[in-house]
Amino acid sequence: MLTHMSPMTLEVQIRHSTGTDVSLDDCAGFSGVLGDALETSTLLTEAYVLEISSPGIGDQLIEDRDFQTFRGFPVEVIHRDKDDSEQRLDGLLLERSDDELQINIRGRIKRISRDRVIGVRLTSPSA
Repeated sequence: MLTHMSPMTLEVQIRHSTGTDVSLDDCAGFSGVLGDALETSTLLTEAYVLEISSPGIGDQLIEDRDFQTFRGFPVEVIHRDKDDSEQRLDGLLLERSDDELQINIRGRIKRISRDRVIGVRLTSPSA
């Protein structure tokens, strides 16, 4: 739990007891169940961000469903800037519309035209 952040961040890493790989759907399913349980409990009384991940997770987000499911998750975005140079940004996924991708980088919203985006992938949360 990162209590120095505002809102505080609750980071949870999951693994299968069998040792098999954890999928994006596994993370999304666990996030929904845990999020619902936290909302109905009295354990956390302040605002928080829930981040579910798995060691080594690095799956690409491609489908619209991926971008909806993983809003608020840490991502790495590879894109081309105005000079056509490849750039890498890390932030929290906010939204992908028909025109642009939005990520939150330390409280600032970065908008990237979709035609400039090369790839988006989930990353492990950083402290």
